Amino acid sequence: MYSNFKEQAIEYVKQAVQEDNAGNYAKAFPLYMNALEYFKTHLKYEKNPKIKEAITQKFTEYLRRAEEIRAVLGDGGPGPASNGDAAVAARPKTKPKDGEGGDGEDPEQAKLRAGLNSAIIREKPNVKWNDVAGLESAKQALQEAVILPVKFPQFFTGKRRPWRAFLLYGPPGTGKSYLAKAVATEAESTFFSVSSSDLVSKWMGESEKLVSNLFQMARESAPSIIFIDEIDSLCGQRGEGNESEASRRIKTELLVQMQGVGHNDQKVLVLAATNTPYALDQAIRRRFDKRIYIPLPDLKARQHMFKARANT
Repeated sequence: MYSNFKEQAIEYVKQAVQEDNAGNYAKAFPLYMNALEYFKTHLKYEKNPKIKEAITQKFTEYLRRAEEIRAVLGDGGPGPASNGDAAVAARPKTKPKDGEGGDGEDPEQAKLRAGLNSAIIREKPNVKWNDVAGLESAKQALQEAVILPVKFPQFFTGKRRPWRAFLLYGPPGTGKSYLAKAVATEAESTFFSVSSSDLVSKWMGESEKLVSNLFQMARESAPSIIFIDEIDSLCGQRGEGNESEASRRIKTELLVQMQGVGHNDQKVLVLAATNTPYALDQAIRRRFDKRIYIPLPDLKARQHMFKARANT
């Protein structure tokens, strides 16, 4: 059944290219967008990885051309324009990133942001999806909900909004952090990797400021991903006898910030990992609208790991 989507997409592409070559950009643009919609639906059901990769390359090519045409139409250009000029017109204005503030930035805030700058992964970890043994369902869920919205945000508008908070849970050593590295490699976004040591301070009131500045930096660097490893060390059950005031304030600030990420289209995604999901505070668990179980490797995954280790 899903082959009909591919055929329909090809038909739209033929018409779009014909209008594009003729200089009828106003007609070519909606045809390109219709083709991309059908290609996107086909990719969801395609199982062959080689076909999927080929269609993804074409998808990216047609999407880039559609964005160039949209830039030309937005500028009111009546005639054909070169690809380079259109690409320059479509390029968004850059914002300050990585916590670089203006001249009037508060010195205390600048100090906090300087400490958080070390959490930004500027170099790709070079971990591909194929390097992760097994976990096919988890990889597919992350690819559909993390990678596609970052690469093709125009298809996730209105009610079709992607999930904004993911919780990876399961036994230790099953690849939760490794999956996060694969996401950092594949996603074209700023990746913040933090743990409890990055957000907990010995000074009263500074920990919640670190949490607030982390999310603010992520919004300024959007699209971005915040990965919190071992989140149970930060967000245990509230009301326990050994809970301190500082710990309670960190949870409250994290709840407030995650609520803001979930309701505002900030292009900020939260990815967290834990071995003990039952130890998390209930309110924190509810903030994660998608929870993915990372099980122990099955027989096929173990064979993949043995082959990978034997080749090294």
